Amino acid sequence: MNLKFSEKMVASALAVAIVSLAANSATVRPVDDGRALVNPGMGWTMHYYSNVPSNYGSTIEPGDAMEWFPGCSVCYLRIPWAYLEPEEGRFNWAALDTPAQRWIERGGQIAFRITCSESWLEYATPKWVFDAGAKGLRWRWGKGPDEKGNLVDPDFVDPVFLAKLENFLKAFARRYDGRAEVAFMDIGTYGLWGEGHTLMSSKVPQEKMNADVKTHIDLHVKCFPRTQLVISDDVSGPTNRSGNYPLLDYARERGVGWRDDSILVANPPNSWYHADQAERYWRTLPVVLEHEHYLGSMERGAWSRELLVKSVEDMHASYMSIHGPASRLLNENRDAVDRINRRLGYRFLLREATWPDVVQAGKDARPFAVKWKWSNAGVAPCYADAFPCLTVKDAKGRIMAVLADEAFNLRELKVGAPGSAPVAAHEFQCILGRWDAPTFSAGEYDVYVSVGKADGTPVYELPLPCGDGHRRYRIGKVRFVKTMAK
Repeated sequence: MNLKFSEKMVASALAVAIVSLAANSATVRPVDDGRALVNPGMGWTMHYYSNVPSNYGSTIEPGDAMEWFPGCSVCYLRIPWAYLEPEEGRFNWAALDTPAQRWIERGGQIAFRITCSESWLEYATPKWVFDAGAKGLRWRWGKGPDEKGNLVDPDFVDPVFLAKLENFLKAFARRYDGRAEVAFMDIGTYGLWGEGHTLMSSKVPQEKMNADVKTHIDLHVKCFPRTQLVISDDVSGPTNRSGNYPLLDYARERGVGWRDDSILVANPPNSWYHADQAERYWRTLPVVLEHEHYLGSMERGAWSRELLVKSVEDMHASYMSIHGPASRLLNENRDAVDRINRRLGYRFLLREATWPDVVQAGKDARPFAVKWKWSNAGVAPCYADAFPCLTVKDAKGRIMAVLADEAFNLRELKVGAPGSAPVAAHEFQCILGRWDAPTFSAGEYDVYVSVGKADGTPVYELPLPCGDGHRRYRIGKVRFVKTMAK
C-alpha cells in the first residue's frame, strides 16, 4: 500500500466519512450531515394559493421562491376554476405559470387543485357554465340548499357541467400533464374546497356522492394519465373511522395517492382521524398532509409541534404543508421543522462503500468490484426509480468514468423507526475503457457518489457535503494505472 496515497485519501474525506484502507481497497462510511433535502416527490408544500388567492403567497416577498424555508420543495396552487377560465376558452394561465416558474427555476416542483365550490365565492364554477345550461344549486354556509343562498354549487354530474369541465381539464393537461416539474395534482373538482364533501354546502346525500365522486376520479385519470393524482380523505366522510372507505379504495386501485386535509384542525384526541387510511396507501402511493390554517389552529389551541411531527411518523408522509404565513410558522416551530426534515419522505444514506484504491484502465483493463450499503432514513419509500452511481473526475472536475449500479434500485429500500432503518448491501462489477475509449491517463482521481437514473444522471440530493453542484458528492480517491504491478 502506498502511504502517500493513503494520506491523500484521508485528507480528501475530511468531514465526509470515516475512511479505512486495507487489502488494497478504500472503504468510506459517510455520516448524514443532518440538513434538509429538496428532492422530487417529497418535501414541504407552500400553499401559495389556498382557495382564496391572497392566502398565503401574499405573506412572502413578491418573487420569493422560499429557498430560505428548509425542505420547501413544492409550490402548491389551489384555486377556483373561475379564476383560470373567466370566459369559455379564454384562460388565465399566468395565475399558475408565474409562481410555478419561481419554484421550477430553483429546482423545485409544483402541485395543483382546481376547485368548483367555495365558501367565500359565489361562482367558483364559472358563471358561464351555468349560463350554458348546467344545473346549479344555491346554498348557505352550514344551512344547506336555499333558493336565496349567496353561494352556488353545480350539480357535479350534470352533463353540461362535466363537458365544460372536461374541456378545461384537457387544456390544463396539455400544459402540465406528465411534466417532471409537477409533483402531484389533487382530484379537487368535487365538493366544498375540493375536499370531496358537501356537509356544510349543498348537502348531497352520501349514496349519491359515492357515485358522483367516481365520475370525477375517472375524469382526472383520463385527462392526466402521466401525473400523480391525489384525493382527499374526506371523500369517505371527514370523521368516518369505520374502516369502510369504498371511494378511497376505488381511487387507490387507479393509482391515485392520498391526502389528509385535517391535521390539527380539532383538539386532541381528534388531531387527525384517518391514520388507518394512510396505512393502506403509503407503501405504494404518496401521502400528503395538510395541517389546518396555522393561525386558526393556534387560536383554537389545536396546534402542537409534537403532534405535527407525530403525524408525519404515523402516516408515513411524503409531503407536509406550509398552510399559513411561512416565516411565522418556521420561526415559531423551527425545531419541529428540522425534525420533520430528517424524516419526511425518503432520505437515501450511503452507509458504506468499498472500491479498489488502484484500478487498471485502458485496453488491458480488468474488472473490479464496488461494494456498498444503503438505507432509507425517511418514513416513506421513493416511488420512482433511484440507482446509485460512482463517478470518477479529474482534478479539473471533468467526468472520466460513470459507474452506475442499475441492478440496485433504492426505491426498494425499506423504512424503519428513527435511527433504525434497514440496511441493504450490493456488489457490482465495473470495467474502465477496455477498448481504449474513453482514454485514461495514469494518475489520481476523485470519486463521487450520486443517486439517479440508470445511466448515472443524478436526480436526488443526498445529505452529504462536498457536492459538485450537480448532486454528486466527493467521497474519496482512486488511482488509475495502465498496467498493474505483478
